[in-house]
Amino acid sequence: MRVSVLSAAECRKLAACALDLDEAADLLSAEGLAASLRRAASYLCPASPRQVTDAVLDALRPLLPDAGPQRDDIADLLDLLVASGDLIELRRAASGTARLLYLGPPSYIERHPGQYLLTGIRPHGAPLISSSLAEAIQYEGHTRTIGLSPDRAAAVLAEAGLHKIRREQWIRRPAEVPAENLTARMRQRLSASGPAGQVDGLTIIGNDGAVTYYRGRWRPPAVADSGLFVGRRPQAYGADAWCLVLVTDGTPVRLVDLPADDPAAPGHDEAWRVQAAIDAERSTPQVFRVGGPARAGGRTIDFFSPLPRWAERYLQLVGMAVPRSRGALFSYRVPVDALPGLAGFLASMLWMRQSTTEGAE
Repeated sequence: MRVSVLSAAECRKLAACALDLDEAADLLSAEGLAASLRRAASYLCPASPRQVTDAVLDALRPLLPDAGPQRDDIADLLDLLVASGDLIELRRAASGTARLLYLGPPSYIERHPGQYLLTGIRPHGAPLISSSLAEAIQYEGHTRTIGLSPDRAAAVLAEAGLHKIRREQWIRRPAEVPAENLTARMRQRLSASGPAGQVDGLTIIGNDGAVTYYRGRWRPPAVADSGLFVGRRPQAYGADAWCLVLVTDGTPVRLVDLPADDPAAPGHDEAWRVQAAIDAERSTPQVFRVGGPARAGGRTIDFFSPLPRWAERYLQLVGMAVPRSRGALFSYRVPVDALPGLAGFLASMLWMRQSTTEGAE
């Protein structure tokens, strides 16, 4: 038997082909990493996010260049797969906080007539669509789409074993309410809770930082802080827990862990929406920036704060994730004719406004 020595680049190319990606696809691109995460999850799930991330990172480490993707990059991409429905995140009933990932059912959502978003993962590395139709799947970022004739798409996709999810069912957005109503409801929850007691290691999103600098807003409570804050507190196992905390002169007096409204929702979904309401109530609403023309006739939309997963799902229906613009936390490419609807959605659900100023990550 003859043994050949392959370079890292050649190994990456072979791995990309094994993942059913296009020949030109790079294993370390968003498309390649998303396919690797799906493959790992298909064998590991139910598993924790860290187990899936570690499996991909361990497999890629011998092939990574010095400036290759880092753990945080892969973890962020895994979160996008959860947001899109490829994976479903639930909590262990015993702990209430430990996260477990399960495979999402093979499904499709109509983005617009003739264009369909594919979601879900089959176990043991089985392809989502095993027929010749698989060649028509388009991979872009963490998403998979397929173009089909609208009059036959439902029958073709049903025959391939995918079930249809209605747009409204897939987005699963909460009720539209004024920002002050949401913060008032959360203050009522806090008033009904017991004293916070000693909360070691608590960090909060401060009101003194710019809404365009999300990471820079996190800090420990200060003496000047009083009011309602979104926070995180350490716990014995797992990532820091999300919480709402009522602070007086820098001291936490009441605390409620999140999620508070929907036990099945991720804690950060409620946290980020409440923070958007707090910012809007303070007359410093969070912003999005509309950039210049992007390829394929769209515009680049830049965001400076994280969005709840239901908002990300809306974005995935109307646009496509792209490499982030300078200063942005993340960016999407959105067709021009979808911009008014997106702006209205962000204004009504998260009280955001459009900005033309430069942001900082």
